[in-house]
Amino acid sequence: MPPLPPVVAPVSPEITTLARIPEHSVPLMCTAARGTAFQVGDYLFVSIPQDRRLVAVGYPVRGGYSAQAFAAAVRTAMRHCNARSCDAVAPRLPASLLPHMRENDRYLVIAADAPVPASLRGPLRKAGERLRLEEARVFTAAHRRLWGEFLGKTTLPPHVRALYGRVEALLTAGDTDVCLLNAWDGERLAACLVIDAAPGRFDTYLLGAHSREYYVPHASDALFGFMLARARQRGKRLVHLGLGVNEGISRFKRKWGGRPALRYQRASWKEQDNDAARFLIRHLQAADNGDVRLELEHADAQRPFRMLWEVSRDGKTSWIGGTAHFFRYSFETAFRHLFKKVDTVIFEGHLDEDSLDAVSRLGKRPPDPGTCLFDLMTEEEIRALERVVRGPEGPLWRLLNAEYENKADVRWYLRRTRPWFAFFSLWTAYLERMGWRYSVDLEAWRVAHRLGKRVLAMEDIGEQVAALESVPPERAVNHFRACRQWGAYLRANAGAYLTGDLEGMMGTSTEFPTRTGLVISERDQRFRERMRPYLERGRCCVLVGSAHMLNLRGMLAEDGFSVRPLRQGWTPLRVRIREALRKDAPIDPSGGMAW
Repeated sequence: MPPLPPVVAPVSPEITTLARIPEHSVPLMCTAARGTAFQVGDYLFVSIPQDRRLVAVGYPVRGGYSAQAFAAAVRTAMRHCNARSCDAVAPRLPASLLPHMRENDRYLVIAADAPVPASLRGPLRKAGERLRLEEARVFTAAHRRLWGEFLGKTTLPPHVRALYGRVEALLTAGDTDVCLLNAWDGERLAACLVIDAAPGRFDTYLLGAHSREYYVPHASDALFGFMLARARQRGKRLVHLGLGVNEGISRFKRKWGGRPALRYQRASWKEQDNDAARFLIRHLQAADNGDVRLELEHADAQRPFRMLWEVSRDGKTSWIGGTAHFFRYSFETAFRHLFKKVDTVIFEGHLDEDSLDAVSRLGKRPPDPGTCLFDLMTEEEIRALERVVRGPEGPLWRLLNAEYENKADVRWYLRRTRPWFAFFSLWTAYLERMGWRYSVDLEAWRVAHRLGKRVLAMEDIGEQVAALESVPPERAVNHFRACRQWGAYLRANAGAYLTGDLEGMMGTSTEFPTRTGLVISERDQRFRERMRPYLERGRCCVLVGSAHMLNLRGMLAEDGFSVRPLRQGWTPLRVRIREALRKDAPIDPSGGMAW
């Protein structure tokens, strides 16, 4: 008999007592996420109805972890909540969720009775003479100033920054056991730690901040020792230190004796205008049923990344590559090979979900007078654009199951959104209908984070949107009027991109709406200045839109760098077999690695 489906049930009252990880603290999770907790089998979930969002905790309260059981539980929970997006954490994500991985880390823990490191004993005595340490539950104006100073100078993942913003709510919620450990230098707050004491076996170090304006040496270390002493007094066996997050935070935790414990992987996905949640559920179902078709399709879509240049000076080597927002093939495996050679990966802008959502909100503002694309096009032109973007429609096509399911509302975008957003949205809808479901830059962003590389952005959202707002609406109109030529444009563009032929690629798209002076030339100078210090250090990879490479190659040469194209890279095994059979030649097992 097939196994019974997992059952949705209220949260077990024992879950906090049996907690294994910080996410098992139910009051903390519900208050931080502003949601409601429930269980599916031994797995905890938090539903956030106002956002139609689900948080899935893949660490069972009892027993061992099973990726298949967790995938089934996620599917049940998403149906139960009618969720449109999900954040899932687990020691090992189901295979179907690996393309959506955002983090790959380990929890760090420290024994409550860990001794103070010998190198810190003297500094802690001096800090103790100056500081007043206390436990409190009141978030004061001094805390707000400290938070503002710390977050303004520290790069953190969006979900970690969001947790900083929820600290005051955690302290005032009646059912949480969250407190502040403060280090006061007179009336000035030098440092603060946020602790959750609800789990029965351990305390959790949630967040911390220290002031540079009111700097006191080793103030955070003094609070760390205070935290361990407090945990011992409460009979806790250890303190959960959370994740490494970044190099500085990880180094601080390890300095005190923090050691890696459970593995941690986080996936996040969101439904867009199409039914992405249903698509993800279908992936989960396929994985549960042992259907490897989707994984094989992803492997079959891999291609070598040849739009790449080696940049070197004074014996220091880096790479710079041209990306595309959307493409027919995937370069995930190629990026994994490339990023093993680098420490830092630099993008044009931030590609996390919060940043993409912010750009989307700005793009959905009403167009300014005289810039509405709907008013700049004739009815005949709009109908032609609808036929190209939406594909064939009508009863016959539905009967033949040939009508595209996720059709874009062309007229709404033309009427209601900024010209640049209407262009990108309708162009993207067309690419998705044509099977171009990969994003080169977003794929690289995820791989870089997954490999634990330092990831930086050269522009903020304001700079990027300002460049897009400078695009004349007439350029988008001209591109839409030429929509019947989009198919030929895609074929030529894809062929040139796969071979690394930059000039050939640009020759197919000189009238692309966003290729204007401000969007390309002025930004090129900005990129040049901001990437140069990292290229000088070496072991860096910079990824920009391919059009920027026309100018950047010469600019970098002017700065004394040697810029050499790399036309060869990793080649998928399937492609090597096919080429070998065609040439009746032996198969090269090395993959033709050029980097």
